[in-house]
Amino acid sequence: WASWKTYLGRPEADGLRFMAFGALGECLRRSSQPEEALPVLKAFLATIRRCYPRSDEAILDAQTRVSNCLEDIGRLDEALVLNRAIHARYVAWRGASDENAIMSGMSVAGSMTALELYDECKAFARNQLLPAARPLGADHDITLKFNVILANSLGLSLERTRDDL
Repeated sequence: WASWKTYLGRPEADGLRFMAFGALGECLRRSSQPEEALPVLKAFLATIRRCYPRSDEAILDAQTRVSNCLEDIGRLDEALVLNRAIHARYVAWRGASDENAIMSGMSVAGSMTALELYDECKAFARNQLLPAARPLGADHDITLKFNVILANSLGLSLERTRDDL
């Protein structure tokens, strides 16, 4: 809170104020206070949208922070909706093979897994593997993580076939 109070009097669009605002939300979230962090992070996102409406990078970063916080407090359905929106925006903006798009896809798959949406996750992970493997390679950590997500989804899916296994 001390950092935030230091920069509170600065203009709303000031870069240092933004850094302090975001840091406050993240510190609260990471110090096991996600319920307190959520309104801070939502206000941070609203401020970015108001002050920098054309800054996709800043908006997506702030949305990711809100999504992570929603997951921390167990609001998994809301986190999945937000993760899908983030992923769709990254894919539209940078393409499916962009590392941020791939990472946001991993967040979508993680949210689906947490909600036990294994059949949906199975289809989603399959669609993400090629765009991940193409630029990163089959042995990259991210590609391997998508393979693990797919394998877990296949194993837990009610609609798995013998060929899936």
